[in-house]
Amino acid sequence: METTVKEVKARQESRYRRAKTWQIGAFALNNTATNIFLYLMMFVSYYATGVVGLGTVIVSTLITMSRMWDGITDPIIGLWIDKTDGKMGKFRPFMIMGWVVMTIITLLMFFTTHLVPENMRLIYFIILYLVYIVGYTFQTACTKAGQTVLTNDPEQRPLFSTFDMSYTSLLFAGAAMYVSNYMVPKHGGFTESFFHEFVITVVIASGVMTAIAVAGLWEHDRTENFGTGGVQEPIKLKDMFNIIKGNRPLQMLIVAASTDKLASTVSTNSIVMVMLFGILIGDYGVFGSISAITMIPVLILIQIGTRYARKFGSKKALVVSTWMCIALYSAMFLLLWLGDPSQIRMTDMNAMSIAFVTLYILATGVRNVSGGIVIPMIPDITDYEVYKNDRYAPGVMGTIFSFVDKMISSLGQTVIGILLAYIGFKEVFPSVDTPPSEEIFWVTMFLFVGMMILGWVASLIAMKFYELDDKRMAEIQMELADRRDAKKAAIEQ
Repeated sequence: METTVKEVKARQESRYRRAKTWQIGAFALNNTATNIFLYLMMFVSYYATGVVGLGTVIVSTLITMSRMWDGITDPIIGLWIDKTDGKMGKFRPFMIMGWVVMTIITLLMFFTTHLVPENMRLIYFIILYLVYIVGYTFQTACTKAGQTVLTNDPEQRPLFSTFDMSYTSLLFAGAAMYVSNYMVPKHGGFTESFFHEFVITVVIASGVMTAIAVAGLWEHDRTENFGTGGVQEPIKLKDMFNIIKGNRPLQMLIVAASTDKLASTVSTNSIVMVMLFGILIGDYGVFGSISAITMIPVLILIQIGTRYARKFGSKKALVVSTWMCIALYSAMFLLLWLGDPSQIRMTDMNAMSIAFVTLYILATGVRNVSGGIVIPMIPDITDYEVYKNDRYAPGVMGTIFSFVDKMISSLGQTVIGILLAYIGFKEVFPSVDTPPSEEIFWVTMFLFVGMMILGWVASLIAMKFYELDDKRMAEIQMELADRRDAKKAAIEQ
């Protein structure tokens, strides 16, 4: 029996298409390349209002409505990717095209909008912003879809999350220091010169990362690695609805990831952070200090979490990390409820401070693992669709996922606004000068902890009906390898 098991395992190993570690690490930079532009655009409202002179209400409304446009373009671009198979492959053209479009648009937006005649500025800005979103979607869609050709080894796929989450953590921590400690003092705030230097820096950094990501995918972005190999059946618009209707793992992953994303969007919102640190704890500076010291521990926890996923499968890693998140956030709630939050200070590491900082670091790290492990699960459901219906649709699969995710997560600000209006904050949001109250405490706890736990409970329920664990994925990859061999043999005859 032992020999048989070894023989089966050896056969499985021989059928996997693997990537070199450097290729996975290089391709993960594609997500970082777009995240740099995303970070830049977090400041676009300051440019639009402070430099261009557009109204705050107009800009806020435009940015909110742009998420709808973002969601609409996702499946269209996904279909376009799936129909593409040229000399440059399926994904590399969109990665390069995405960077080029974002580069041209951001240079035009931040260098010329304020020079346009005043009565045309809004229309000019809107057109540029909408085209920017198309470029952004070109490149981001490839992050999820491109993993399908990079590797089909269930043990190797979670390695993408190791690189991706590490890059993201370093990017946002480094970018925050770059802007607050260097750029703002140098330019005296969010001035015209601030945005000129910022844009050029982002374009160069993103361009380098995109080039490295393209190099990482170069060897694998070929027709023989698409689905079961060879020319694929073209994906049509109606196929998108059939995919959603018939792919249970996709449905369950959307439920798990979108509820977590909505909860995380609420929990980490700047208003909620002001309420927790500025009002309940009474020192908003604690937030900045604790954010700085979480970076290294979070990177360590990411390494541990993704190693676990590689050994036991992404599904099990998601379930285990979700249970840990529930436990850690529940402990934080009990600490803040039964203890005195106003004792928490980074300059006075008393028992309350030590307990909160420890729980906050652990919870942040494990939450990143729980959220990040979803990305390598998307190529799993893409392979499942090939296995079940012989439809290779990585672009559509990834953008369907993004569309639902964006639509649901966009409700975050609405949830916060409704609850704050309920306790009296109808005109202005709470600030660090707002005195603490019992109503603020319970609303903060629901937004910071309660929403997260509700999202994680939904994830655990969804994972009960998600069949793609490590053993099932091994079976699927074996079957797909057999189909590829059969198709290749038929062509050769």
